[in-house]
Amino acid sequence: MENSTPIIHLKHIFKSYFLGKEEIPVLNDIHLTVHKNEYVALMGPSGSGKSTLMNILGCLDKSTSGKYFLNDIDVSTMNDQELAHIRNKFIGFVFQTFHLLPRNTALENVEMPLIYAGISKKERVKKAQIALESVGLKDRMQHKPNELSGGQKQRVAIARALVNNPSLVLADEPTGNLDSKTSVEIMNLLEQIHSQGNTIVLVTHEEDISKFAHRIVKLKDGQIYSDQMNTKKVWQIN
Repeated sequence: MENSTPIIHLKHIFKSYFLGKEEIPVLNDIHLTVHKNEYVALMGPSGSGKSTLMNILGCLDKSTSGKYFLNDIDVSTMNDQELAHIRNKFIGFVFQTFHLLPRNTALENVEMPLIYAGISKKERVKKAQIALESVGLKDRMQHKPNELSGGQKQRVAIARALVNNPSLVLADEPTGNLDSKTSVEIMNLLEQIHSQGNTIVLVTHEEDISKFAHRIVKLKDGQIYSDQMNTKKVWQIN
């Protein structure tokens, strides 16, 4: 793995926000490398910087200084339009609040990234159907979000994240709005997705959820203080 090209490579990442003239440091000299088919959990308490780091990894925000290489492409100097293109091409997002369009069916929601990618209607429908079938929602394609359970909504969101065949899946507190049983189902689904060759970065503050990942990176006060392989092997439990 060490000899492969990293999907994520962060070098000397700093991030600050400003309140008036006061500088508020959030990330302090972050170095992080994630290779293809890794499953990494970013952990940390509120205020640790994990959400800011997630936004930078997802090209939703830029660092104040430092370099971010995604698929060997330097994205740290890109403008907003260029970053939007990178997001759509390389990254699939799964959010705590699902971010589904309420008036659209599950199928139409999953199609959305393909519209931005300029894919034809016929091809969009085919790809979206395959993605929904892969997450066990073959019989829910024409249902709107208000007709779906929380777990089903998150499965739609996961299908949408996968439909473009991204290099990287970013899951931000994906079980935050789900009960314990449904949370385990969603985490098992993410493990299946990982086993098919996908690279996953999971952001969570929950120890139990982080143990589904194969590598756990812990942040505190804007710095990485621990980066270890997970020996608990929760993902092997049926």
